[in-house]
Amino acid sequence: MVRRGDKLRVWMSILSVAALGGCDRMVTSREAQLVKEADTKAAQGDFLWAINLYEAALDGTPQSAEVHYKLALLYDDKMNDPLHALHHFKRYLTLNANGKHADEVRGFMKRDEVVLATSLSGDSVLTREDAARLRNENLSLRKQLEERQPKPRSATAEKSPAARHPDSEKKKSGAHTYVVEEGDTLASISRKFYKTSSRWKEILDANKKKIDDPDNLKAGQRLSIPKE
Repeated sequence: MVRRGDKLRVWMSILSVAALGGCDRMVTSREAQLVKEADTKAAQGDFLWAINLYEAALDGTPQSAEVHYKLALLYDDKMNDPLHALHHFKRYLTLNANGKHADEVRGFMKRDEVVLATSLSGDSVLTREDAARLRNENLSLRKQLEERQPKPRSATAEKSPAARHPDSEKKKSGAHTYVVEEGDTLASISRKFYKTSSRWKEILDANKKKIDDPDNLKAGQRLSIPKE
């Protein structure tokens, strides 16, 4: 025979489990609400308030990796704070090493480490993009010098102006040429050239005839990057 006290204890246990389950749902709902509010604040340009909301939503679980990614971009693009950006990029990889942003994050981290090292040392460090730009400018100058040198006339028809100056259209448009690498996105390419991911739309507009799927760039594809 079950005593009355035993029945009471069973019911108390059931109520406790139900209450705990309800708390879990409330916590999940609260975190989702915080992220939603943070997204709104970030879109409105209230970046400090957005950062506070995102940080309040962090719980150390793999699900919060996306929040760390959003925080890193805010610190990097809007706050000009590579130190805090690096922290959140690293947390993203720790929580979700194979996530959809993983390759992009590793590239961002390399750039931020260079920026941070430069600011701490006070020395000028040439970035990969700057080096590529200087190399292209040197090649262009070399071509111009070669074209100015007198050349023997041949029996063949004279080349058209476009053939003599293959980079004339590039000079007119004032755009860089970039070869897409594996894992590149429009946002990551924007960050490489403009130090911010927000100008990806300009790159898309300049390459509408070349880009079939903006979310799936093809490695080896040549894109025109408008100058700043």
